Amino acid sequence: IDYALSGPNLRGSGIEFDLRKAHPYLAYNEIEFDVPVGATGDCYDRYLVRMEEMRQSVRILHQCLDKLPGGPDNASGEPINVSDGKIVLPPKSKVLTQMEELIHHFMLVTQGVNAPPGEIYFSAENPKGELGFYINSRGGGTPHRLKIRAPSFVNLSILPHLLPGHLIGDVVAILGSLDFVMGECDR
Repeated sequence: IDYALSGPNLRGSGIEFDLRKAHPYLAYNEIEFDVPVGATGDCYDRYLVRMEEMRQSVRILHQCLDKLPGGPDNASGEPINVSDGKIVLPPKSKVLTQMEELIHHFMLVTQGVNAPPGEIYFSAENPKGELGFYINSRGGGTPHRLKIRAPSFVNLSILPHLLPGHLIGDVVAILGSLDFVMGECDR
């Protein structure tokens, strides 16, 4: 916790914390799933947590499919997207045939959604940990300030505390068990 770890790296160390359970967003308060937790915080525990998370993800997907309008195969053919034209791009077939839809598409793509002034931080559970966005807006389609909390960057910060006392040959397994993406770490 002192290192701000999140996701499987935190849960692999025996701490049961998942943003989807702690602060449910979207439909997570309606979904049943278990939060896998390790015991010792080693490479093997992080591996086991990730394997069980895949099983739980399939469990979540099955429940979400059952909750879709029209059932798992969407037999009714109802659109699943939000129908608010102010924030959703029009269907491509209409963009190619109707001038109003083309203009609307162009405005959304080039100017963005007209956000109100203010600030917000939102984080979501990601396969690698907490993915957070801080957005500060003065109003309009582009943010005044945007900060992204990438889980790999934070989770990689534990590396200097994991490596001492291990053999050089263990470094590959330790790095692999952290499951980081260098593109997220590049600042």
